[in-house]
Amino acid sequence: MEKKTQFHLWYWFAALFALLVFQYVFTTAQQVAEIPYSRFETYLTEGKIAEVAVSDRFIQGTLKEPLEGGQTRFVTTRVEPDLARQLQDKGVVVKGQVENTFFRDLLSWVLPVALFAGVWIFILRRMGAGLGGGMMQVGKSKAKVYVERDTGVTFDDVAGVDEAKDELKEIVAFLKDPKGYGRLGARMPKGVLLVGPPGTGKTLLARAVAGEAGVPFYSISGSEFVEMFVGVGAARVRDLFAQAREKAPAIIFIDELDALGRARAIGPMSGGQDEKEQTLNQLLVELDGFDPSSGLVLLAATNRPEILDPALMRAGRFDRQVLVDRPDKPGRIQILNVHMKKVDLAPDVDAARVAALTPGFTGADLANLVNEAALLATRHGRDAVTMEDFNDAVERIVAGLEKRNRLLNPREREIVAHHEMGHAIMASVLPGVDPVHKVSIIPRGIGALGYTIQRPTEDRFLMTRTELENKMAVLLGGRAAEWVVYHHLSTGAADDLAKVTDIARAMVTRYGMSETLGQVALERDRRSFLSPEDLTGMPRPRDFSDVTAAAIDAEVRQIVDQAFERTVAALTERRALLDRAAHRLLEEETLDGDALKAMIAGTA
Repeated sequence: MEKKTQFHLWYWFAALFALLVFQYVFTTAQQVAEIPYSRFETYLTEGKIAEVAVSDRFIQGTLKEPLEGGQTRFVTTRVEPDLARQLQDKGVVVKGQVENTFFRDLLSWVLPVALFAGVWIFILRRMGAGLGGGMMQVGKSKAKVYVERDTGVTFDDVAGVDEAKDELKEIVAFLKDPKGYGRLGARMPKGVLLVGPPGTGKTLLARAVAGEAGVPFYSISGSEFVEMFVGVGAARVRDLFAQAREKAPAIIFIDELDALGRARAIGPMSGGQDEKEQTLNQLLVELDGFDPSSGLVLLAATNRPEILDPALMRAGRFDRQVLVDRPDKPGRIQILNVHMKKVDLAPDVDAARVAALTPGFTGADLANLVNEAALLATRHGRDAVTMEDFNDAVERIVAGLEKRNRLLNPREREIVAHHEMGHAIMASVLPGVDPVHKVSIIPRGIGALGYTIQRPTEDRFLMTRTELENKMAVLLGGRAAEWVVYHHLSTGAADDLAKVTDIARAMVTRYGMSETLGQVALERDRRSFLSPEDLTGMPRPRDFSDVTAAAIDAEVRQIVDQAFERTVAALTERRALLDRAAHRLLEEETLDGDALKAMIAGTA
């Protein structure tokens, strides 16, 4: 290899030397003397000029005798306009010479075109990062290939989703031993769909499967299949599956499958040539062409399974759906233990206490919580993360950032204190309600002038009508306290009223808890399967008459009014406690659950 390299170097040196010799000989033979026009006239008068070639600006010619430097050719700038007649009088041969502008004209056309083409190619190459590396590779798959050493994730790194891990362990066993696993005639599911809210660890689970099995892991997002060119998505699907078959056994993971597998629309505005539909059709074809014994497994993840195409979800394509839900309290403890290993903890930190403060948190939320607590501890100059940092981090995530520079006048602070204590007292005296963790009148977030945080003692999945009514009473506690103390209402309860109205309407229209309307579901849940809120923004469809709608409105108002009257009566009975607790809250700005319990018990 080194001899071949030296041979090439000597070849280039020899070629360069020959070029220099040729240039020297050529320039020597073509040496032309530049002379002033006055000397040209002198040579002309003396008869030393043999012939000349006249152009618009220059005069080139040959001398009868060489000059001192040996040059016989000369060139000078043309000055005299009547030169031709003068030359003819002296007997000099004169001929016209047309200046050759071919190369100049060619460059005037070629250079702009080349510049334009260069800029265009540069732009296309920059865009080519999103087109698979260039215009000729738009159909190439952009899937990133991960092998075991690249993922670095195993099932030990995934916590809080034990049921989902058990489902996926079968995939790992099949990939490690396809023939042995199918010895009884069973076949592995062609596709496994991971379904769950955002942040629950669906992508992490898929990477853990690849890390456990030690097989190539092809990871791509559903949105990366569709580009501006028609047919690119289908070509990329074909290329992705072709690559995976060559490396089988392997795993193909499509994240955010809903971007690719959305249900195909039916109507005059939906054509069969739509790019997304072509891509989805190609994916369906590739799934049908799976050989179960080839060791190729398709994993996909989505948080919107309700909008996926039915053809994609049928048996034989995505055979198995694995729910990756929000973790319960034991699951949150496991997740916190995984993330707490990465930070320095104080002895008072207890993962179980932190898990009790975080109902509804996903794995990503808990990872962010640990990071926020570590940042707070660093900001305060501590050597380790304490339980106080975790409490502050929970409040920051749930309620928002403290706004201590948002100054309220004394009248507003007094109203906010009574409002928050109304919530806290109702939560403390009603049965079956989550206990209060902290009450504060320090403004937080965008519009919160105070907040009351409740800590559930256990995860709840069902609620009775009595429990819903108690929850409404707690929400209306702030507004009722303002009415009891000041006999007027403020805008501070706007969010509480919205939540109370939603609960009352759900009781009437969805839960069948109205004696007037009976055991009838009048509305469907418009929320996504995995989303706690209705994000459609569309008006609710009605399957009932105007008379029924009026009855629903009257029943909802009656339920809310009854809850408000009940709350007002409870706080009127405890007016002395309300004033005493509000006064102490004004002095200390923040009260924890223990202080509130002692105050209600009369010991503080």
